[in-house]
Amino acid sequence: MRRGIRRYGARLASGVDQLVHSYALTGRKRRRTEEALDHAQRVEALAALAERHRQPRFSAPPSIFFGDAGEPGPWLRTPVRSISGGRVVDVRWRSGYRPLADEAEVLSRLAREPDNEFGHARLWLHRRPRPAAILIHGYMGGPYSIEERAWPLRWMFERVGLDLALLVLPFHGPRKARRLPLFPHADPRVNLEAFRQAVHDVIALRRALTERGAPAVGVLGMSLGGYTTALSLTADPELAFGVPFIPLASIADFAREGGSLVGSAEQRAAQHTGIEQAHAPVSPLARPLLGDPARVRVVGGRADRITPLSHAERLAEHFGAELQTFHGGHLVQLGRGAAFRDVARMLRDRGLLEGAR
Repeated sequence: MRRGIRRYGARLASGVDQLVHSYALTGRKRRRTEEALDHAQRVEALAALAERHRQPRFSAPPSIFFGDAGEPGPWLRTPVRSISGGRVVDVRWRSGYRPLADEAEVLSRLAREPDNEFGHARLWLHRRPRPAAILIHGYMGGPYSIEERAWPLRWMFERVGLDLALLVLPFHGPRKARRLPLFPHADPRVNLEAFRQAVHDVIALRRALTERGAPAVGVLGMSLGGYTTALSLTADPELAFGVPFIPLASIADFAREGGSLVGSAEQRAAQHTGIEQAHAPVSPLARPLLGDPARVRVVGGRADRITPLSHAERLAEHFGAELQTFHGGHLVQLGRGAAFRDVARMLRDRGLLEGAR
């Protein structure tokens, strides 16, 4: 009986994912003139970007490539509410991120988003500093009213004993000026800047939480936030743990799975390779893990049709990390509780929750 219910739930979760994925892809395609390019034009454009990204500035060590994040500040603090054992506070700070791009069209796109100059996070803080987790949302997420329902915050705060920081990705939530976020974008140059800034802000927030007294700070992210989590683990050796959850692992794979590549099988394969190469500087699959793989857990949904399980499998294999799965999908995450409990056990087993309770 239980197995039958689980199979039905997985089919339901998969169907919801497919419906939303199809709608999102269709809506974005209508607005992307870049996707009107034929095979030859796409491959030529992608090859030019891959050549651009072979310049030394794009292969610099992480501390240089992602910029010196420093500490966010001064923080503008807004008290939200008191909770059992602590308080909730919203913080806002000037990001301090500087683009690598020197092309006028890229800089113009970024300049049309002035709200993105500021980082945003909602903090769930115990009265005394605890080990902390930076939580990163997925595409089109970011509003705190949504993210406080998307994550098992109270369980993580009260039962696991973590301080929590809901970080807003660049060009999302209060950091965007348009209905749809600027990234992920059809132009890999925009994606490169957005992912660099995302990691820049993760490092800044990690430093601030450490300065506050957190004995360990790690990062957990869902979907696009899972990609950012994985990328952060290749950039900041001071992150104590990482959990890419239902992660996007490859923009090229996502384009292929969504039917965005054109032409024959050989032509689609060439476009896939071009997209991978164009995004290599900010691809977690093209960069080494800087920390201990035993402190990384990759979590995938077996019924996920937005970022299929293959994304989590590729990341786990690349990092040499353990893969945990649940039977639900990307949006209807049936069975995810066991995966979160496994993450908590991993943190306890590695001594990362010492002093948490």
